Amino acid sequence: MSSWSRVLERSTHSMKVTEKDVAYVAGLANLELSAEERVCMLRDLNSILEYVDRLSELDTSNVPPMAQVSDRYGVDESKQGSKRFAYANREDILEGLRKSLPHDEALANAPDADEHFFQVPKVIER
Repeated sequence: MSSWSRVLERSTHSMKVTEKDVAYVAGLANLELSAEERVCMLRDLNSILEYVDRLSELDTSNVPPMAQVSDRYGVDESKQGSKRFAYANREDILEGLRKSLPHDEALANAPDADEHFFQVPKVIER
């Protein structure tokens, strides 16, 4: 048994994410992880879940819901929550910085399309 296998075996007894989970997700993401990377990923993912469990123990019954995590960057300090960020929306420009090309015109310019989507060649081989 290699040293990484021993570490992995020792570390998976009380954890939520297993080596099988890491291998499955790595496969979905088309990642080739070394044994060392799998161990690190397993440790990191379980560390994140343990922290979330710790956060779940906090009593938040008296904490009001928030639209934004932080008001730190809101310009108008007299306003609260998302109202402090109202400056980010421009009422004089309803369609963004420039008008979007109509869907049917965009598809008409495509070399290959069906009635809803652009058709493109497959770029990921498995």
